[in-house]
Amino acid sequence: MDNKTLYTLIVHSENFAGLLNQVTAVFTRRQINIESLNVSASSIKGVHKYTITAWTDADTIEKVVRQIEKKIDVIQAQYFTDDEIYSHEISIFKVSTPKFQNGPEPSKVVRKYGARIVEMNPVFSIVEKNGTSEEITALYGELRALDCVLQSVRSGRVAITTSRFERVNEFLNDREEKYRKSRLDGQSSC
Repeated sequence: MDNKTLYTLIVHSENFAGLLNQVTAVFTRRQINIESLNVSASSIKGVHKYTITAWTDADTIEKVVRQIEKKIDVIQAQYFTDDEIYSHEISIFKVSTPKFQNGPEPSKVVRKYGARIVEMNPVFSIVEKNGTSEEITALYGELRALDCVLQSVRSGRVAITTSRFERVNEFLNDREEKYRKSRLDGQSSC
């Protein structure tokens, strides 16, 4: 991936149908593959948060963010490198209980990665791991090498900034202050 960096985009928006399609279309038009995508409610009532990861260069990611911010229902879009955010993923592995109980190795691997067994029956067991993408990939590799994985799934990245302030909160507060000032200016001119 020549001169490409993994960027995490965090987009805050109102929750309207079709917006996800509009956001992903920006990536499609630029032929950028989305590595992971997570959409959820944010800490702000009525505002949803899209966390998107993609490999690209700085110039392209800036253009993508500007295009996304032009969407009518988008409140704010920002991009970050891994050192500017704290991120995690979650993964669930369905493993063969008989193979899992065959020896001590599978249990050692689960403990090594701080995973936990959340379900166990005679046929299969469910192993859950939350952590970095690298940790989850490594755990999967070791369980796979033990030939006990029946299924696996992982979430997209969830992330928060490491800055002291939530930028979208500052943005919304500034917008509210400008709105109040414009209303006051409008009332005093009457």
